[in-house]
Amino acid sequence: MVYPLIDVFIYSFEENFRSVTQTYTGVGFENYAHIFNDEEFFNALKNTAIMVIITVPLSTIIALLIAAGLNAIKPLKKVFETIFFLPYVTNTLAVGLVFMIIFDVTPFTPGLFNSFLGLFGVEPIDWIDGPYWAKMFVMCLYIIWTVLPFKIIVLVGALQGVKKEYYQAAKIDGASKFRQFRKITVPMISPMISYLVITGFIGAFKEYNNAVALFGTNLMEAEMNTIVGYIYTSLYSKAGGYPSYAGAAAIVLFVIILAITAINLLVSKKKVYY
Repeated sequence: MVYPLIDVFIYSFEENFRSVTQTYTGVGFENYAHIFNDEEFFNALKNTAIMVIITVPLSTIIALLIAAGLNAIKPLKKVFETIFFLPYVTNTLAVGLVFMIIFDVTPFTPGLFNSFLGLFGVEPIDWIDGPYWAKMFVMCLYIIWTVLPFKIIVLVGALQGVKKEYYQAAKIDGASKFRQFRKITVPMISPMISYLVITGFIGAFKEYNNAVALFGTNLMEAEMNTIVGYIYTSLYSKAGGYPSYAGAAAIVLFVIILAITAINLLVSKKKVYY
């Protein structure tokens, strides 16, 4: 674990490998200056930030509501839990292919989702190769769909650990269902919510596989590249790749994730009920 971290840090301060001299030379912060002046890096950063801001809060809220609903029902509870968990064990590329079929537009058919929108008089939209906002909508929807199962299972387990005495006391005091949810349920499972938020931020910043599943490997052309995609492209691009640029971008990503995680931990100390 330690060696690759040190190695990528060293790479980020070295010149890319020179095939003529077969050597690396130190260049200081020039690699960082390069990526901060690279439009593709900022496009990848923008895409990643949008995905993080949209998917992390929405997926956590939706998972919390579904988990609360599953915890409240008795008949077929295990069946519903299994259904909601199925996306977690389904191949990412297979799911991406299904999403492409649902949202794609072909010369012969508007696609399943466009057919549904057509019932309300909405013209067909090319969600996969069309406007940027349409592709980002599908991307965020796909991410939320893939991360929901894990969050639901974690929250269902947390809800089952809440003592029933709290709810019984609240009923005696005349508290409504919503007030019980806000004052008892959420505070009691707040440690798990905090855990899911922190891991959600980390996972969203490292998003890449889902984008490839939807838009193919040429994410730059599709305008849907992410920071990890930028790192991968830099590392395996033409002329043997640019590991130093990739290393600098990886260190920047590490600093961003570290900062976001630190902020989340500081907030959790004040807002999370242990």
